[in-house]
Amino acid sequence: MHVSIIATVLNEGESIRRLMDSLCAQTRQPDEVVIVDGGSRDTTVAVMESYRDRLPLNIVVESGANISRGRNIAVSHATGEILAITDAGVWLESTWLENLAAPFERNSSLNVTAGFFLPDPHTVFEAAMGATVLPQREDINLATFLPSSRSVALKRSAFEAVGGYPEWLDYCEDLIFDLRLQARFAPFVFAPDALVYFRPRGSIRSFYKQYYLYARGDGKADLWRKRHIIRYIAYLIAFPTLIVLALTVSPWFWLLLLIGGIGYCRTPLRRLPRVMKMLPFKPSGLDWVKAAAWIPVIRVVGDISKMVGYPVGLRWRRENTPPNWK
Repeated sequence: MHVSIIATVLNEGESIRRLMDSLCAQTRQPDEVVIVDGGSRDTTVAVMESYRDRLPLNIVVESGANISRGRNIAVSHATGEILAITDAGVWLESTWLENLAAPFERNSSLNVTAGFFLPDPHTVFEAAMGATVLPQREDINLATFLPSSRSVALKRSAFEAVGGYPEWLDYCEDLIFDLRLQARFAPFVFAPDALVYFRPRGSIRSFYKQYYLYARGDGKADLWRKRHIIRYIAYLIAFPTLIVLALTVSPWFWLLLLIGGIGYCRTPLRRLPRVMKMLPFKPSGLDWVKAAAWIPVIRVVGDISKMVGYPVGLRWRRENTPPNWK
């Protein structure tokens, strides 16, 4: 079974070495690795070139290519029957490819194997971020799970059947890709031990930008309309109403707000101990307090960024004529 790994990169510099080293360490080596560089202006390509003697590497430079375009180009240069897809900014468990490929060897009719990713925090803030925005494996509902393109494998025929990644989208492209695959080839096989590690955003500013762009992508693709409407109702109607009631009717409404806030942060707080153990140092008691305090801040900032980004995407959708992907 011929397996190709594909990925896209842009301005990764020396940080790309973690991904490249983890590719070299795979217990099941790929038959080829195709990486598309979107026009890096730093040392990314030179660093990748230094791995040619250790990997069956094909580097393609396509300046200006977005992530979707880059992945589609990578697939067009790949020769494998099975496409294992990952991304820059991660490093791979040594058994990643082995665990992704094994289900195809056991079942020739299988089309998609969904791997998983875990946070790789370096700071207390990043641990809080990972606990807040990244699911744990026990959180996954196999009936609805949509794999990240940081860790997924599929047959070339399945990739071609759904038309590849949507090049008109710069964000949320893997969600559209997954939904198309799900409509044609569900259920996917879940490979929870096909792990990649992803470093969470390291500042509120970068997190805000990330989730603004995600929500803008939701608007462009007309995704999750009900979720966004519920968020607007909660922040613009329900929350202000409870504050007014607490100030004018009864202080007991503050209790309702407190209970709601605790419920809103319950899942991240449950995840936090596991993520804190992933830190490269032993956290102090103060570190634990700081991490817990960051969780509600991260949740609120994430919601605000989504509320700002979503209508921008909707406006783009009205002004353009994107393909009907559904």
